[in-house]
Amino acid sequence: MSTRKKVYKEKAIKNLLEKYKYKSVMQVPKIEKIVLNRGIGEAISNSKVVDLTVEQFGNITGQKPVVTKAKKSISNFKLREGQPVGCMVTLRGKKMWDFLTKLIDIVFPRIRDFRGVPVKSFDKNGNYTLGLNDETVFPEVGFDRLDNKVRGMNITIVTTANSSKESYDLLKLIGMPFRKD
Repeated sequence: MSTRKKVYKEKAIKNLLEKYKYKSVMQVPKIEKIVLNRGIGEAISNSKVVDLTVEQFGNITGQKPVVTKAKKSISNFKLREGQPVGCMVTLRGKKMWDFLTKLIDIVFPRIRDFRGVPVKSFDKNGNYTLGLNDETVFPEVGFDRLDNKVRGMNITIVTTANSSKESYDLLKLIGMPFRKD
């Protein structure tokens, strides 16, 4: 069992039950899925970017990513319908918990001058989104596999929480290092 899943089951559920006075354990918020996403607009001029991103996301998550394609043509951006414009991976279950453990225990400490993740990145439904500017903080992405350009990604943690406060408490109890602003 993943470290973060163990913390969730042993500590977070009990604390959230007491704090929010839920009538049942089933009402306690949980993490549904984690979505990694990267927009690769430069794929219009350089098709190797798509292959590089697919390989990186596959190595980082252990799951095959989906290449997202343009829904319609936009001539100002030299974009054609069906052209690759992004890449995404949705993690659930064991892979989700393993990724969350890796993110908190390995990736965040490798970020230079890391002071915590922002608290203001919650939406009204209790989902949390954070952006990473550098994919080299993941141990699976080697410097030899880069094409002289560092790309970032968005990571969205989707929860079953009803509010951003509940979601904040859930992620804080699991070990998410929030900034002390």
